[in-house]
Amino acid sequence: MPTSRPTRWSGRAPEPILALPAPSAALRPVHEAIVTCTRCPRLRRYCARVATEKRAAYRSRTYWGRPVPGFGDPAARILIIGLAPAAHGANRTGRVFTGDGAGGSGDFLMAALQANGLATLPTSRDIDDGLRLTGAYIAAAARCAPPANRPTPLELQRCREHLEAEWRALPEVRVVVCLGHIAFASCVRILQARGYPIPTPKPTFGHGIVFQPAGGPAVVGAYHPSRQNTNTGRLTPAMLRDAFAIARRLAGP
Repeated sequence: MPTSRPTRWSGRAPEPILALPAPSAALRPVHEAIVTCTRCPRLRRYCARVATEKRAAYRSRTYWGRPVPGFGDPAARILIIGLAPAAHGANRTGRVFTGDGAGGSGDFLMAALQANGLATLPTSRDIDDGLRLTGAYIAAAARCAPPANRPTPLELQRCREHLEAEWRALPEVRVVVCLGHIAFASCVRILQARGYPIPTPKPTFGHGIVFQPAGGPAVVGAYHPSRQNTNTGRLTPAMLRDAFAIARRLAGP
């Protein structure tokens, strides 16, 4: 698949250029709407500053610096929702869970996906690394890197429209894997907005939690593969592999 290299954020609304080609005609306008979004001035200022100042290790690199659309198989049965781009990861490379360093969240996630036959590589280092997803698609609750990895409730609300639009352009989704409580909350709100009956009492996030509203997709909770979770042992490789094994079973053959 041909790719175009990231171009630096200029502080103005960018042209609808994509770091990677949209994987389907239905996703193309959704991705263009995401990368040209300017709804959250605080986040756009932060991403622009990071893309200009850079990290020393990436001083010679051109940062993407724009909101980041999802990535994966347009026929996915499993939708994965993360939190937000990393400041020097996806905000630099233009692809979700990509480029945050060896052993970072992208590598941790891809190892679990590859173990379940959903990814071609156990790492996610660069948009030209040849990584492909099969049966899975990765999106996020927020599309701009937030300071301290903490988008505000209003920023999440503004961004939910992008997640909803991307989800609707993935007609085969049967299972949603939510990486962390923010992704879980965004998923539940979208299901409620679509009219699916949420169980009572309302499910609370936890690793390994599974629920399925009548007529809707199954939802699987998993801890986010952030270094805070993986370096402390709160989330182990086996735990994440098992969560995706559950998703694979629920998604069907």
